[in-house]
Amino acid sequence: MRYHNITKDDMLNGDGLRVVLWVAGCSHCCRECHNPVTWDPAGGLPFDESAQKEIFDQLDKPYISGITFSGGDPLHAANRLDVSSLMAKIKQKYPDKTIWLYTGDVWENILHYAAMQYVDVLVDGEFQVEKKNSKLLWKGSSNQRVIDVQKSLMQPDPSVPILHCGDFR
Repeated sequence: MRYHNITKDDMLNGDGLRVVLWVAGCSHCCRECHNPVTWDPAGGLPFDESAQKEIFDQLDKPYISGITFSGGDPLHAANRLDVSSLMAKIKQKYPDKTIWLYTGDVWENILHYAAMQYVDVLVDGEFQVEKKNSKLLWKGSSNQRVIDVQKSLMQPDPSVPILHCGDFR
């Protein structure tokens, strides 16, 4: 896995103050994407022990609510296994911190991915500039959904997502 940035004390990409990992690699290539530099899976820097330590140092802070995975697309084939592994480590070490994930894919296609067992909130769907709305909370276009992953997975039919509408802290 490669990444472009680790943002600290972020308030824009999920509930509360968060650390954000911006991974490299996206095959959606949405028109007017706000972060096209992250599309190339070979771009950025290798995710190494130093980067993991930087994230864990942030998560050690009691005022940090959790981590958000963005990019690029954390579920791009170049990222999926490493992201899932990192999420497992985070949930084990920080069970009270939340994990948010942004992807251009849709819930119905990814609900069976191993990483979903660790995700609290998923923002799914490609950014669609014709549906852009700057007044939306945690998403850029009205086609995207903010999904409560764990509640959705517990439903008799998990393919019908339950939308996130509350505070996870």
